[in-house]
Amino acid sequence: EERGPAGPGLSAPCLCHRERVRAMFYHAYEHYLESAFPYDELRPLTCDGQDTWGSFSLTLIDALDTLLILGNVSEFQRVVNVLQEGVDFDIDVNASVFETNIRVVGGLLSAHLLSRKAGLEVEAGWPCSGPLLRMAEEAARKLLPAFQTPTGMPYGTVNLLHGVNPGETPVTCTAGIGTFIVEFATLSHLTGDPVFEDVARKALKALWKNRSDIGLVGNHIDVVTAKWVAQDAGIGAGVDSYFEYLVKGAILLQDKELMSMFLEYNKAIKNYTKFDDWYLWVQMYKGTVSMPVFQSLEAYWPGLQSLIGDVENAMRTFLNYYTVWKQFGGLPEFYNIPQGYTVDKREGYPLRPELIESAMYLYRATRDPTLLELGRDAVESIEKISKVDCGFATIKDLRDHRLDNRMESFFLAETVKYLYLLFDPDNFIHNDGSDFDVVVTPYGECVLDAGGYIFNTEAHPIDPAALHCCRRRKEEQWEVEDLMREFYSRKKTKKFTLKRAPDRGEGEDAKDPKDASSEKAGEKRNSKKSSHSLLSCPSQSFNSKLAVLGQVFLDNT
Repeated sequence: EERGPAGPGLSAPCLCHRERVRAMFYHAYEHYLESAFPYDELRPLTCDGQDTWGSFSLTLIDALDTLLILGNVSEFQRVVNVLQEGVDFDIDVNASVFETNIRVVGGLLSAHLLSRKAGLEVEAGWPCSGPLLRMAEEAARKLLPAFQTPTGMPYGTVNLLHGVNPGETPVTCTAGIGTFIVEFATLSHLTGDPVFEDVARKALKALWKNRSDIGLVGNHIDVVTAKWVAQDAGIGAGVDSYFEYLVKGAILLQDKELMSMFLEYNKAIKNYTKFDDWYLWVQMYKGTVSMPVFQSLEAYWPGLQSLIGDVENAMRTFLNYYTVWKQFGGLPEFYNIPQGYTVDKREGYPLRPELIESAMYLYRATRDPTLLELGRDAVESIEKISKVDCGFATIKDLRDHRLDNRMESFFLAETVKYLYLLFDPDNFIHNDGSDFDVVVTPYGECVLDAGGYIFNTEAHPIDPAALHCCRRRKEEQWEVEDLMREFYSRKKTKKFTLKRAPDRGEGEDAKDPKDASSEKAGEKRNSKKSSHSLLSCPSQSFNSKLAVLGQVFLDNT
């Protein structure tokens, strides 16, 4: 066992725990391949498989980017070929719009953007084209009929061959409406087709429009009439990833409107649902408590708080949730806060990732060793309670450790991934912008793999710089020209010392002809924007900040 700062005291990430997490992944992954593929999920107690969300070989798609995070380039490449040959979306299957988006579309987009890093030979025009991008686009197009409602809020289920079934229920949960902007905006930016981002934004704004007078949203709404069917307001199941995607969409797209929407919700959530660093469920119109319970899905919230810089409150809430974990060796689906115990028929733990996810984010922000202790406890609990010969089984009841015959695909997509990243501080996912790759696209040079990855709600990382690689609109090209002029104007005032290429003049007044042509081009058009909102990264160099916009300007430009 390791000693010193990375040893048993857990003052720093322990490589021994990282390798145990790696072993957990392969125990589950290899048994899925042996016993369950091509079905969606592994049934670990009977060593066979089952289709759950649409017959997509879902665990394979969900595990793909985890393979690369663990460093397994060869298996990543093999699986990409398997998926291209074997996955078909032209099937007569009723599929969850929400689950297909976060797992299939999100998983394929992430793998597409990581393909070059994984050593795959990418086609000309990548990342604006590629087989995995085409698969993601095909899957997303199968979901578009669900958005054809009077409100723009989507149905919850769609038939991949025939569209929305005539008798489909119009009642959809809030998260099932508001969890598309990350994947769909990425698709629109990469393919140039605005329809995906447009429908995602329309759905987000419809929820915002239908919030209550005290600023809360309920749990389920009729997407045809916009009437709330379930009026419980909280941060957990049925609502959770709506709030998550307002924040992540705002960061990914540098969108002030999405962030202001979340901050308004955050005020209402604090005013009406927060009690002693717990979050309860309340009636959306009156604010009166309807359920004094903590749901395991709510454990994402401290991680989300850390993304907006509210680390102190995030840690206090995290520690509340951690006490529940230590009480049971996992988080029960429902926990009665006043009674301090599980809720009847909600005692299970399906190996969910949310508390581990928050620990990973908070550890990056604070380096608090308590967060590593949670990681260690999670490894111990999962191995001790849920490990079986054919993988890891859902814990049906945390009180007596009875198991259920299911291993959800999110175990490999999220739970193992966040655990591994918690114990692997040098992983490429944690890149601070000091390293990056420059690729040439039909629209110019593009910076990728500089860090700042945005995880979708299934833990599939999206490189935000990639959204600026496939420019098709004139005004976007003009924004880059404006940045270049700003760059050169600052150069001339000697704020930056740049090396000249050998064929340039030696005097301070020597002028690059490209500058003149760029300025003349600027005079001939009417630019609508004179200022640009950049990501605030004080620790990064000027070039690194430009990299966030998908462009790099080198000394000899």
